[in-house]
Amino acid sequence: MFTAYYSKFQLFIKYSCNRAIAVYLSRDLPYKLSSDEVFLTLGCTQAIEVILSVLARPGANLLLPRPGYPYYEARAAFINLEVRHFDLLPSKGWEVDLDAVEALADDNTAAMVIINPGNPCGNVFTYEHLKKVAETARRLGIIVIADVVYDHLTFGRNPFVPMGVFGSIVPVLTLGSISKRWIVPVKLNPSLMEDIKDDMDFCVKLAKEESVIVLPGRSVGLNNWFRITFAIEASFLTEGLGRIKSFYRRHAKIQ
Repeated sequence: MFTAYYSKFQLFIKYSCNRAIAVYLSRDLPYKLSSDEVFLTLGCTQAIEVILSVLARPGANLLLPRPGYPYYEARAAFINLEVRHFDLLPSKGWEVDLDAVEALADDNTAAMVIINPGNPCGNVFTYEHLKKVAETARRLGIIVIADVVYDHLTFGRNPFVPMGVFGSIVPVLTLGSISKRWIVPVKLNPSLMEDIKDDMDFCVKLAKEESVIVLPGRSVGLNNWFRITFAIEASFLTEGLGRIKSFYRRHAKIQ
């Protein structure tokens, strides 16, 4: 009896969460999402794994932005899904090179990925550009995977526009994340440290001296930044941040 009750309770919680998320996301869309259109995963990483596994039929390929979030390519390689890169154009605010997308796509192209707001470039696509992306994908007969984990975390004149706005033009799979809205990015300033040249030097010495591993910013194309994960037990996170603090104090220039 307890097991049956617990299972029903789990289902109630699941559908309550899905319904609440659907209502929330529908606020920015010209149509209403249903709870059946919302899927909860253990972070956006698992969502990427599930989607790419579904798309990885024999001979299929995936179009990825360059620069972009490296996990898409790593996961695609793991499941033997071919990757083709289209460039983002720095001269046009890191817009998608749509001519390249059309040249790369063929009958085996399953989807294209866009990341908006951009990771790692920080760009925000305009409504007009996203509409062109949707129209291009429709002509090519492919779906759009919209990675919007930094939605609404934007600065500058371009407001965030969900790719789902164009769901009537092309099928869209939207990947979101709860945690990203509660982060504050911090840039390293090596000039404040005695013997740290850059982000790579910082990360290597931190690993050697404190046994704490963080990701250097250059791995995603940004110099003098570093990245950490919160997906660990709270006690480990507290310990790791304490070690980073000790490392910084040990290497800080005396003012």
